[in-house]
Amino acid sequence: MASSHFDEKDLIDSATSYFSDTNLIKLFNFPLLFSLLSLSFVLSLNKMSNPSSITATAALLLSLISTVTSHYSSSTFSSSPPAPQSTVWHSARATYYAASDPRDAVGGACGYGDLVKAGYGMATVGLSEALFQRGQICGACFELRCVDDLRWCIPGTSIIVTATNFCAPNYGFTAEGGGRCNPPNKHFVLPIEAFEKIAIWKAGNMPVQYRRIKCRKEGGVRFTIDGSGIFVSVLISNVGGAGDIAAVKIKGSRTGWLPMGRNWGQNWHINSDLRNQPLSFEVTNSDGLTLTSYNVAPKNWNFGQSFEGKQFEA
Repeated sequence: MASSHFDEKDLIDSATSYFSDTNLIKLFNFPLLFSLLSLSFVLSLNKMSNPSSITATAALLLSLISTVTSHYSSSTFSSSPPAPQSTVWHSARATYYAASDPRDAVGGACGYGDLVKAGYGMATVGLSEALFQRGQICGACFELRCVDDLRWCIPGTSIIVTATNFCAPNYGFTAEGGGRCNPPNKHFVLPIEAFEKIAIWKAGNMPVQYRRIKCRKEGGVRFTIDGSGIFVSVLISNVGGAGDIAAVKIKGSRTGWLPMGRNWGQNWHINSDLRNQPLSFEVTNSDGLTLTSYNVAPKNWNFGQSFEGKQFEA
């Protein structure tokens, strides 16, 4: 009978390479895979009398477990995203608009409606496409300061504004030749009331620096419920902390937690009959923190009403 050669290193390398395959790993959850490897090890011990074979099998098992746990940890459990507040200043440009009619303060791509009634006032900003993130950034807060122009800048000043609108690109111009909000330009459009806190209005298209900061809001997170029948739309505003929202769940007294979809801006929706039951909300912001407000809306809530829940810490 031919003798077999048992090469521990070759066996370990071969098996490790096999089990490291991404598609194979996806077929298992880790506890199941760990159990299969352990069972294989025990069966191998029962069949072996050679101490070197037992040692090799143990080494193989440890190597496989190390490989699988490393892969599983890196692919399944991502690290928490960084907090939005930053000490690093970035370069951009800013212009302003002057409202010719009070109605100009109503609307915007984030869906907040009347910005004064929503609590944002004139401390708001529209963002170019490079910053807007298709509306996911709505509600985030930025600090801006004027730089590099001693004629027009007001020294030692900065403003804090909340993202409430979108500055649409104009592809009739190049990014360098008039398309101020065209990619890849990072551009802020401010109400003139905010712009004049950091620069003289004659400055026009100003170089600025900006950084993302946490939002400080008075009162709690506001939930404005709209819709009809089983279609429920909720505008979420006055959000502190990170300011922008990554996920929302809603719960009635007769339901479990139901995930809502982003409709546009910070309007979230769901198709579910939630009438005649108190409503609770679970809001997760962009830095991964989750805030749960129970029974925010009473049993007799109606479409068109607003309610206030808890607040994120700034």
